[in-house]
Amino acid sequence: MILQSRRESPPFRGPVCLGTPSRLQEGRLPASAVISIVDDDASVRVATNNLLRSRGYTVHTFASAEEFLVSPYLDVTSCVIADVQMAAMSGLDLLTEIRAKGCDSPFIFITAYPDEAIRARAMKAGAACFLAKPFAVHKLIECLEAALEAGRNEAGT
Repeated sequence: MILQSRRESPPFRGPVCLGTPSRLQEGRLPASAVISIVDDDASVRVATNNLLRSRGYTVHTFASAEEFLVSPYLDVTSCVIADVQMAAMSGLDLLTEIRAKGCDSPFIFITAYPDEAIRARAMKAGAACFLAKPFAVHKLIECLEAALEAGRNEAGT
């Protein structure tokens, strides 16, 4: 299993999309972190949703990157968990699109096809973590908690 956490990068500054005031920008933190899961595999969406909801997170699931991009949750998402390989728009393309919109929510990539070149591209693009499916639950939780903590620390500065 490939696992890499992006500890050497600058910390995440919070779920902010330029031009759209989020609750964080207005000084009102959400009651719980909002996690958006973007994966074209329904079983992965359901399992990850159930896991994260059981831990108290607010979770929204999307079958495609395009569906997430037009959702009302873009500006309040605390962290995105996205598949790397999806039909129309890949997870890497989604990250690029999100950054172009001025959103800096952290990304955790998951993939059934781990490839060193893709992992390197994801990490260079700013991914918080890169996990190969099937991944251990505790590894996903560790990545998520680290990404959210980095966002909280940066938002407080």
